[in-house]
Amino acid sequence: MQAVVLAAGKSSRFWPLNGSHKSLIKIMGKPLIWYTIQGLKRAGIKEVIVVQGPEKEVEKELAGSPSLKFVTQLSPKGMGDALYRVKKNLKGRFLVLNAERIDAGEMARTAAKSKSKSLLFGQRTETPELFGIAEMEGKRITGISEKPEKGKAPSDIRVIGIYLLNPDFFKYYERVGKEEYDFEKALSGYLKNNRTEIVVSKTAESPSLKHPWDLFYFEKYLFDRFLESKKLSKVKTTGKVHIGKNVKVFENAVIKGPCYVGDGSVIGNNSVVREYSNLEKGTLIGANAEVARCIFQENVHIHSGFFGDSIFDKNCRIGAGTVTANLRIDRDTVKSAIKGEKIDTGLKSLGVIMGQGSKTGINVSLMPGVLIGKKSFIGPATAVFENVPDSSKIYTVFKTEIRKNK
Repeated sequence: MQAVVLAAGKSSRFWPLNGSHKSLIKIMGKPLIWYTIQGLKRAGIKEVIVVQGPEKEVEKELAGSPSLKFVTQLSPKGMGDALYRVKKNLKGRFLVLNAERIDAGEMARTAAKSKSKSLLFGQRTETPELFGIAEMEGKRITGISEKPEKGKAPSDIRVIGIYLLNPDFFKYYERVGKEEYDFEKALSGYLKNNRTEIVVSKTAESPSLKHPWDLFYFEKYLFDRFLESKKLSKVKTTGKVHIGKNVKVFENAVIKGPCYVGDGSVIGNNSVVREYSNLEKGTLIGANAEVARCIFQENVHIHSGFFGDSIFDKNCRIGAGTVTANLRIDRDTVKSAIKGEKIDTGLKSLGVIMGQGSKTGINVSLMPGVLIGKKSFIGPATAVFENVPDSSKIYTVFKTEIRKNK
């Protein structure tokens, strides 16, 4: 059995972390797609075909993997177009999944053992109005109802986006008009004419990477399963902590696990790095800083201040005295704006999410759930209450008066 991993296109709802494909975000030194592929390999799938975008970022990141084949989708024309590009490479049944399906191993094993021509995977939900819901006849799935009205769902099983198909599927794809959701239309026709069962996962929650704050779930999922302790004898740590090569930890700094500190990182005097913090290689934590439950990508530099429940993409530079507020005063869940729409993140604690290469001056205050685009600059002593677009400059204008001292 082969697997097709979809890693093309850019998700607008993943802004401001969409400088590259979202599956290339790193946790514990590896991109998310690496965990997906490893899960497939452990399930016995020997050939994986990766569909990537024209920049070929995924191929560059995963260079040297002999069991991988790469196919390029030149423009983001949707899942159907991406899949159709691998048609000539497919020899029989194949598994289709998104690149960030880090939990794919268990379902891939189920698919490999099954004798069915096709299978879908699902999960029970108490909120069917939020998902694509299976239309069932006994054990057979006959269609998918997209976000049905509350109380009118055909079942309580949501489809979670992993499909075992066979080449017959392409006959149905070739009949539908080509548009963004042509895969779903072709799948609907296929299900009506080909007996397909749905395997309901017993996992409490299936990870979905739709919004940038979903990364916190992915980090916890991976830490709890794969984080390995590797400590320096002279560094004060508690719990499970991984400290990479050539890391410098200065006097009185404390690391409270579970935490990951990547190669070549520096943690300054009197700083605290604590539970579920992921610091990729080249991170610099200045003196007198506190970092809690954060995800730092490569080469992020911060100085003194508090950084809680926040995500910083590559090459961010944060001035001394910066504070990320991560709780609302009323302790309600944090709302964040995506494409002009206020979305309830469902998180009681959420700080800032900052895109690649952005910077702040000293003494900046960042309010809960604020998103800052890539290559932006926040001036000193500025309080940020709203999202900042890509390549923007925001600062507070001060009026300075100098008077003679009488």
